[in-house]
Amino acid sequence: MAAVELLRLAKRELTGADLPTVEAMLRQSKTWALVDPLAIYVTGDLVAAEPGLNSELDRWATDEDFWIRRSAMLALLVPLREGGGDWDRFVGYATPMLGEREFFIRKAIGWVLRETGKKRPELVVAYVRQHAPAVAGLTFREATKRFEPELQAELKALR
Repeated sequence: MAAVELLRLAKRELTGADLPTVEAMLRQSKTWALVDPLAIYVTGDLVAAEPGLNSELDRWATDEDFWIRRSAMLALLVPLREGGGDWDRFVGYATPMLGEREFFIRKAIGWVLRETGKKRPELVVAYVRQHAPAVAGLTFREATKRFEPELQAELKALR
């Protein structure tokens, strides 16, 4: 955890050349308490500063290690939460993962949807409508948590 916090503090000093080290740390972490801050605040900031690193996230999104797949999505979280970000890239990552049984993948998809919905709810509503039958219960609950009960019921009926 100390190393993760030091990386967060020194994020302005990091470059794309540091991403392999961050990936190695993600692979060794094996817990959300370390993976999430590395993905969101270290990887996310690196990718925002160097958009060419998105190709690495594309690779991560299909990795056999679910913590790496989770990291690919969470690296996109902050800009999406703020009303910008690469929605299409997130959708490209999340949609093939909708059928996954892994709790931490389902939770991450719902979390990013919920946070995106704070500024751009129309994107999340359209996504849930389009993919309702494939959206797991946990993902659905996370994604629609902040919606009005009537909208939640409407979307739930599509499942």
